[in-house]
Amino acid sequence: MTTAVEHIDVLIVGAGLSGIGAAYHLQRAFPRRTYAILEGRADLGGTWDLFRYPGIRSDSDMYTLGYRFKPWLGDKSIADGDTILDYVRETAAEHGIDRHIRFRHRVRRAEWSSADNRWTVHAERTGTGETVTLTASFLLSCAGYYDYDKPYTPDFPGVERFTGPVVHPQFWPEDLDYSNKKVVLIGSGATAVTLGPTLTERDAHVTMLQRSPSYIVSRPARDELAMKIRRRLPQRAAYTVIRAKNVALATTVYELSQRYPAWVRRRLRAFQERWLPPGYDIDTHFTPRYNPWDQRLCLAPNNDFFRAIRKGKLDIVTDRIETFTETGVRLVSGATLDADIVVTATGLNLLAFGGIELAVDGEPVTLSDTMAYKAMMLSDVPNFAYIIGYTNASWTLKADLVSEYVVRLLRHMDARGYARCVPLRDPSVGAESLFLDFNPGYVQRSASKFPIQGDRAPWRLRMNYLRDLITLRHGPVADDAMHFERAERPEPVAARD
Repeated sequence: MTTAVEHIDVLIVGAGLSGIGAAYHLQRAFPRRTYAILEGRADLGGTWDLFRYPGIRSDSDMYTLGYRFKPWLGDKSIADGDTILDYVRETAAEHGIDRHIRFRHRVRRAEWSSADNRWTVHAERTGTGETVTLTASFLLSCAGYYDYDKPYTPDFPGVERFTGPVVHPQFWPEDLDYSNKKVVLIGSGATAVTLGPTLTERDAHVTMLQRSPSYIVSRPARDELAMKIRRRLPQRAAYTVIRAKNVALATTVYELSQRYPAWVRRRLRAFQERWLPPGYDIDTHFTPRYNPWDQRLCLAPNNDFFRAIRKGKLDIVTDRIETFTETGVRLVSGATLDADIVVTATGLNLLAFGGIELAVDGEPVTLSDTMAYKAMMLSDVPNFAYIIGYTNASWTLKADLVSEYVVRLLRHMDARGYARCVPLRDPSVGAESLFLDFNPGYVQRSASKFPIQGDRAPWRLRMNYLRDLITLRHGPVADDAMHFERAERPEPVAARD
């Protein structure tokens, strides 16, 4: 006897912010269509369940990081991680999405069969090692692009000599006591900018050691204009207005940074001169070599990072490590930093689609050989979509748009009797790195393992929500690049709306 393999209409990989949002859109549009979410961890929430370091919070406002369909009702626009996790859990419970999640199911491999018009998906039960096999008509990756198991830590010379704890924020120990301790915090990105002032709240003295600076800006954790709008308008109308306001503001700042980088640099410096103690060495510690928004701007809500510096609780040292010692770190300059604890906020490793191995009709898919279609599908890979959010705006803005587009795509296929859809790459389209205009170290280390983008639409990656809003929510589903096929017809047919 053989056991029938369970078939799912749409299989979602990942129960984080993207996966829960995608499930909402799918079940609302197709109440009779089956779906399931495979989640490798023991709980939902993705990033917001994984990271537990002190002070973890959003660096995007919650009116845009929140779902379009569920208004953010918290008092803070810049929210802490626990509050965001509660919001995601509440969303899943409200709409019954949590009943469709299969926890501890880590997807390892997915194989597409054109003969059967379906994916065969192999997942590992992380508790037992057992392999579970499902089939699906459509596969949607909401696994993001971080490696949740292996953070990035450079090979520090002599690190084994240090007698205190060395902690990476991705795996923060619950019992770590940093009260009244000397902490050397290695890094200059968003995690370091979050951790630094938070650790000082327990009277730790923090020295943030950076090889090179990042742009750090301040904004209020509570959006007073948003609160006024909420008092004057009905809940959903207020949310729509605030969301539009914040999208417009973020888009304006980004476009100004791209078009007039020198002017934006001067404006940022003027703010920092006001926030920092008189005579502070801004050139050394706060002036990056790159232009604003070539990497994400780091956020200091309520000026907490700058206030910690003014109070003498947080120091910045811009230097390189020569070696660890028993009591701290010796720098290339010859200076030493004593430490009771070293925190390595040195970044993350990228991992496309959670490391799933893809194959099409028996041939392995090499991601770097594929081209991203509308930044949400892969050339020559049928019935597959993925969600990767913006680098210059809230992740969920893109997640909502992709989910809506997948709904439109499936409706188009249903209406015309198509069994599969596949973007076919045009050989005349030039190839470029997917992360062409975004160059932080964690991206550059892994860019070659990701799909490429093209030099024109619909293969061009656009970090612009307003343009994507037109293309993905209102633009045609069928174009010259997207081909549709019926089950009874092996030959491809191009379709038009």
